[in-house]
Amino acid sequence: MANDKSLIIAVDLRSHENNLAHRTKDIDRERLIVRRGQPFSITLQLTDSLPPEHHLELVLHLGKRDEVVIKVQKERGTGDKWWFNQQGAQDEMLLTLHSPADAIIGQYQLSVLMMSPDGRILEKNDKMKFHLLFNPWCKDDVVYLPDESLLQEYVMNESGLIFMGSWDDIKSIPWNYGQFEDHVMDICFEVLDNSKDALKNPEMDMEHRFDPVYVTRIITAMVNANDDRGVLSGRWVEPYSDGVAPYRWTGSVQILQKWSEAGTEAVRYGQCWVFAAVACTVLRCLGIPTRLITNFSSAHDVDGNLTIDFLLDEKLERFNSRGRSDSSWNFHCWVESWFRRDDLPEGNDGWQVLDPTPQERSDGEFCCGPCPVIAIKEGNLAVKYDAPFVFAEVNADIIYWIVQKDGQRQKIRVDQNTVGQNISTKSVYGDHREDVTLHYKYPEGSKKEREVYEKAGRPVTEPSNVIAKPGQLQLTIKHAKPVFGTDFDVIIEVKNDGEKDAHAQLTMLAMAVTYNSLHRGECQRQTTSVTVPAHKAHREVLRLHYDDYVRCVSEHHLIRVKAFLEAPGENEPIMTMANIPLSMPEVLIQMTGKAVVKEQATAYISFTNPLPVPLKDGVFTVEGAGLLSATEIRVNGDIAPGQKISVKLSFSPTRTGVKKLLVDFDSDRLKDVKGVATVVVHKRRSPIIAGF
Repeated sequence: MANDKSLIIAVDLRSHENNLAHRTKDIDRERLIVRRGQPFSITLQLTDSLPPEHHLELVLHLGKRDEVVIKVQKERGTGDKWWFNQQGAQDEMLLTLHSPADAIIGQYQLSVLMMSPDGRILEKNDKMKFHLLFNPWCKDDVVYLPDESLLQEYVMNESGLIFMGSWDDIKSIPWNYGQFEDHVMDICFEVLDNSKDALKNPEMDMEHRFDPVYVTRIITAMVNANDDRGVLSGRWVEPYSDGVAPYRWTGSVQILQKWSEAGTEAVRYGQCWVFAAVACTVLRCLGIPTRLITNFSSAHDVDGNLTIDFLLDEKLERFNSRGRSDSSWNFHCWVESWFRRDDLPEGNDGWQVLDPTPQERSDGEFCCGPCPVIAIKEGNLAVKYDAPFVFAEVNADIIYWIVQKDGQRQKIRVDQNTVGQNISTKSVYGDHREDVTLHYKYPEGSKKEREVYEKAGRPVTEPSNVIAKPGQLQLTIKHAKPVFGTDFDVIIEVKNDGEKDAHAQLTMLAMAVTYNSLHRGECQRQTTSVTVPAHKAHREVLRLHYDDYVRCVSEHHLIRVKAFLEAPGENEPIMTMANIPLSMPEVLIQMTGKAVVKEQATAYISFTNPLPVPLKDGVFTVEGAGLLSATEIRVNGDIAPGQKISVKLSFSPTRTGVKKLLVDFDSDRLKDVKGVATVVVHKRRSPIIAGF
């Protein structure tokens, strides 16, 4: 409100109708939140009509210290300027503001000035604030995505699936992105405000926030806490006792809230899917279409030679070489964001890879991307940013070497086909997997795929021990899909395609590993002499007992089996390897009755202990966007083998629509057990007033 002599007595930002039109009502209904390139209107309440020859001026301020000041033009000019028009009738005036499609995103302060005919400021009303976001619905915005079904998934959907496991046994966990939950948008801008660039040169930083290339690059650096005030610290081995184990998170909201509430102190701990999911939340909230990607058998090329070199000692264990070494991850997660690349030649628009997991430095920072997916497919590695690293993640050849006692290396296997398999994302059309491998590479083993590999600057390596030749022995590993907590068998088969009987020494090794190939310990080792008749096969059984593997298995429940065969007459030893994920039980969720917004709803959560031992310190973590914030429910006492427990959950949904209720169960011996239920939240019925 202005003073009694003011002509302007009130300003209505019309937040309800503007936010509805700009698809931001789920973020906030009280504050004005709009998208660039799309007009919005505000109303001035006047004590009288505007005096003759007097006029209004609008000024916008951006930044904590007004780093950017914009005078809004009175009439439409070029497309890259703010402008407004006005309509008045007696004591009310409607102002419609038009932002350019490349306007800076952020919080604006709007000043309305009443100007005299000679240019003096007679009145100033500067209490109005609003937020401006990217606009993927606007054709002139570089983030424009011309498909409503894709926009509903990659901008508006607050829940999703993250694919995990191995290329031949793909699993998924639910995730609560929660980009429209209370305070999340403010925290997203807080993340931008705490970047190195913003702290060092806030004016330059603010001026670059129109560009999704700049913004996404800042976000990938800030989601991890390496060398800055970033959100998450990474940790890939236990213990996690001074934080939260990565597998316990079920959503991004609690992570962002913890970071903000702690004064930008890094939250402990994350791994690749957590880093990617938090980045997905931030980018969707800011209005950039984003999806989470899982690459199975993902390579980490340390030296940039586009091959992954595995050095093994004579016991088949990783050779301890100095410095960091190449690795292959069972799976690795990053995000893709959609936008046009005005900084690159034509043909590089569309999906861009962004990887916030701190692996290698990019221009001195722990970030990766944006890198056009099409550039990876075509082997155009000179394109910004980090194309060689991403190319290796999906295309590198793996070479296995035995390092002998005298230091000599013996190449035992070249694998051209393993890296970059079943690249996955959640389907737009439901809770199932969409395969996007062919977006990244031509069909594995095809002539075109090898041509791209050569174009990328790496000569094609001749495979060895991949395709059997006449007279060679073949070595394969077969297994069922074992369940964590049970004993199971692994079958190693030696096949002889030669004309003579073969005599060989077979070594079989089972070890526990993390999803990114860190060794946790040896579970079982057997060495035996085998005789394989000509044109026959011989099988050996490696029995793995729960009591043996539980001592060293990681929270990722992954067993790696290696088989190594040495035979007279063979030029090289033969080796093969298999990663065996152990299946986990599920948490069951049963909703009772109909869920209505702001009314109490009830769910029953149940779980059965599948292990042959009791579980202690059981705890359920429950959350869901529009349903409830992260809540812990602790289990009283131990859970005996085979025992089923059930807990009651009461909550009051805050928003209508189709929502996801996510549950995680953890205990001393069994962790990372997930469950999800779909909850349809209905509007409240209006009370019926009886007439008289």
